[in-house]
Order: sequence, then C-alpha cells, then structure tokens
Amino acid sequence: MAQELSAEQIQQVLQGISVPPQPQIMVDLQMEQVMPNPDLRSIAKLISQDPGLSGALLKIVNSPFFGLANRIASIQQAVNLLGCNSVINLINAQSIKGEMSDETIVTLNRFWDTAQDVAMTCLTLAKRIGYQAPDEAYTLGLFHNCGIPLMIKRFPNYMTVLEEAYYSANSERRIVDTENRLLNTNHAVVGYFTAKSWNLPLHLCEAIANHHNALSIFEEDTSRDAQLKTLIAILKMAEHICGSYRVLGNQDEDHEWQSIQQQVLEYVGLTEYDFQTLKESIHDLGAG
Repeated sequence: MAQELSAEQIQQVLQGISVPPQPQIMVDLQMEQVMPNPDLRSIAKLISQDPGLSGALLKIVNSPFFGLANRIASIQQAVNLLGCNSVINLINAQSIKGEMSDETIVTLNRFWDTAQDVAMTCLTLAKRIGYQAPDEAYTLGLFHNCGIPLMIKRFPNYMTVLEEAYYSANSERRIVDTENRLLNTNHAVVGYFTAKSWNLPLHLCEAIANHHNALSIFEEDTSRDAQLKTLIAILKMAEHICGSYRVLGNQDEDHEWQSIQQQVLEYVGLTEYDFQTLKESIHDLGAG
C-alpha cells in the first residue's frame, strides 16, 4: 500500500465486514517479544496453555520441511531450537487460523488446506533461496488469503466471484480487479487491514496487500522494495506449486502465474528447469 488510507476510506473498504479481534495469546506473545530480553520459558509456558497451538507447533517443527535429525517432544525444546521471533511468527499464523474457525469457515476445508500447504511450501522455498527469515515466509503463506473467509461472510456469492477472478487473470487484469469491479473491495485489502489491526509486521501486511500485484512490482527497476519482492516471489511460487488456481479458483490453468513466471524466476535466480526440480522435491515432501 503506497499510502495510508483515511478512516473514512477504511470504513468504506470494510463496509459490512467485521475484522475479528486479535487472539489474546498473540497479544501476550507480542508483549513478551518487545521485552529487552524475551524469556523463552515464559513463551513456552504461554504456548503450552493452548493444546491446539502446542500440537500445531510440534507438528510444524517435526515436519520434513525442517529436516531435524531427532523428533522434538516438548514446547520448550521447540522454542529453544527456533528462537523467540520464529516461534512467535509461527504461533501468530496458527492462532489466526484458530480464531477464524467459526461455522462459516469450518466449512471452508479447501481454503485452510491450501493455506497450510502454501505456508509450508513458502517455508521451504525461503530456505532454498536463502531468505533470512523463513518463518516470516511461513506466516505470509498461511495468512495471505485471510481476507477470503471475511469476504465469504459478507458476500454469499464470493466464491463464484473469486472463480471468475482467477479465470480472468492475465497480464492486463489482476485477480483483485474482478473483485473490485463486482464487490467494490477485495480479499487482499481486507487481509491487509486484518493483519495490520493484529499488529503483524508491517512488511508482511504490505505483502498481503500486494500479493496479486506482482507484475507491476517486478516491472519496477528499483531495489527499494527488495524485501517485498522476495516475499511476493516466494508466495507466488508457492501458490503455483500448491495449485491455488485449482483449489480456490477452480481453474485448469494458472493464468496469473503464466503472466508473472518469467519475472519471478529471474528475480530469484532460478531457471524454469530449476523451478520444476524444486517443485517436484516439494511435492515429495508432501505439499502441493
């Protein structure tokens, strides 16, 4: 987002859409994170109080994506191994999922399944290309489409609109353009305001806002937004590998990827052959 929107503009964008409150565990963890010396024992204790988050963290840490020699059996071990920031990013992403699981969203199994796949794939891609904060890439992968459940709650025909948006996506028309035309808002901007209201790092909020704006981002010659470009590149590769165009868009072809593939792969320094090999190895890990 190039500029701050006024309160009136935000109200217009979110008209009829209620952004869920930030889960309390995220508030508690963020308070611990800003301390001069975050206490890893306190962080582990907070997480341990929530069986769902504890199980999710252990599942992530012990997944093939981390490639650990020995299984981690305790939350304290996981926190000590990953460090404060990585654990908090992973838990924030998981608690977001848990907070949104009302009756409407529970039925959206394909949405949450693809979000988890994209998140794990982002984590792997970030490590493969040497991004310094792979846990942030994971958080972006799980949270990038958080506006979709909120849009569904507001617009009963939203999934039909989203399928049309994926079908129409090309070098001239973004997925969000179709949403804007038919609904006067889109899931990327709704996701941005949700992420921002929950105090996620601003650069992740910016990536959420721009995740269907890849073509114009990569056509800019400036290196000013190197972090944004890298996060978007990781996310777009992960979405393509995991077949978001099939799962969410109900399409046989990934029209958006076709329009940005060359720029994305050039930016991260991969040939098409390299990417295909990477895609196959990620599928072997069980994602996509």
